[in-house]
Amino acid sequence: MTDFWDTVLTFAETTAAKVGKQLIADFGFVQASEKADGSLITQSDKWADREIRESIASVFPEHGILSEEGEHIFPDSEWCWIIDPLDGTTNFARGIPIWAISLSLFYRGTPVFGYVSLPPLGQNFHGFWNEQPDAFSNSLIPQSRHLFPSAFLNHRPILASSDAPSSNHFFSFCSRSISAIKHPFPCKIRMLGVASYNFLMVAAGWTLGGVEATPKIWDIAAVWAIVQAAGAAWVPLESEPIFPLKPGLDYSSRCFPTLVVSQPELVSVFLPLIQGVGERSQSLDNCRLG
Repeated sequence: MTDFWDTVLTFAETTAAKVGKQLIADFGFVQASEKADGSLITQSDKWADREIRESIASVFPEHGILSEEGEHIFPDSEWCWIIDPLDGTTNFARGIPIWAISLSLFYRGTPVFGYVSLPPLGQNFHGFWNEQPDAFSNSLIPQSRHLFPSAFLNHRPILASSDAPSSNHFFSFCSRSISAIKHPFPCKIRMLGVASYNFLMVAAGWTLGGVEATPKIWDIAAVWAIVQAAGAAWVPLESEPIFPLKPGLDYSSRCFPTLVVSQPELVSVFLPLIQGVGERSQSLDNCRLG
């Protein structure tokens, strides 16, 4: 009998590889248009979204789907995929080779598996996460040989850094959070333009932290599982809990301002230095609660 989680991982790998191959072919040759919220979209985004949704429907017909370019209402189904067919469309459209394909599997409103592929960099991250240790001991969730939690880059285990902050370490910001920095800041600052990759760099041990002011649910769904499985600390910058998501709610305009740091001990170091990010995100027009 095929392991359920082997099927999930193989599906994510196969689907991301297929979509990534076409996106690489499109990269540098597509024109972008502006969506109502001011973000960019290309025909490649639309094709990738359709391809991934059709693949999910074929392999997991009983699973729900929420996608950046498709349905934004969280479905009333036990299992649901949340996908971002092209995270970093602005980079993609402008010829910058940092963009990703994100797939996340939810169980009862909470992510339990995440997969993020960065085709131009040849990097594929995945992780298994379970916030409630006893959940997989019941008959509702398939048993597995995979360990929960666990995080990987190209099938090699990854762990967040245990280093103390210094001027030779990195911390990532998004364009909407960088104005909230309080100085002196203990690390060098980077801005990559891809929400998922900002946080994955913490999971891989390359940076000590990252902050995003206005990520949507499809930006964080997959990395939430991977980041925590790698031992990093996820800190929501608003009082409302993120998960479980609620069936019937429209998540198109809700943002989830977030700080991720490599170890829980660094929360008290970095949180005071980015304290204004949460307030700023809620003041933006495109971050009204859904």
